Amino acid sequence: MKVRYDPKADILYILIREGPVADTDEVDDDVWFEYDEEGNVVGIEIWNAGENVIRKSLLEIERYTKGLKGEIKA
Repeated sequence: MKVRYDPKADILYILIREGPVADTDEVDDDVWFEYDEEGNVVGIEIWNAGENVIRKSLLEIERYTKGLKGEIKA
């Protein structure tokens, strides 16, 4: 699996499997699945990733860490 992010276009692409794409389907607002000829998902493209993924993930992390006691150490 490979993950690429284009900050200028704000598109996150997750490559699940190398190979040709036979079909693409918008499964949700700004979320596209790419399929091979057998119908397996080979890639996921998320538009407006800053809002749809990154921001939401940071909010979830913030909400989770507020419930933790003590200091978080890296």
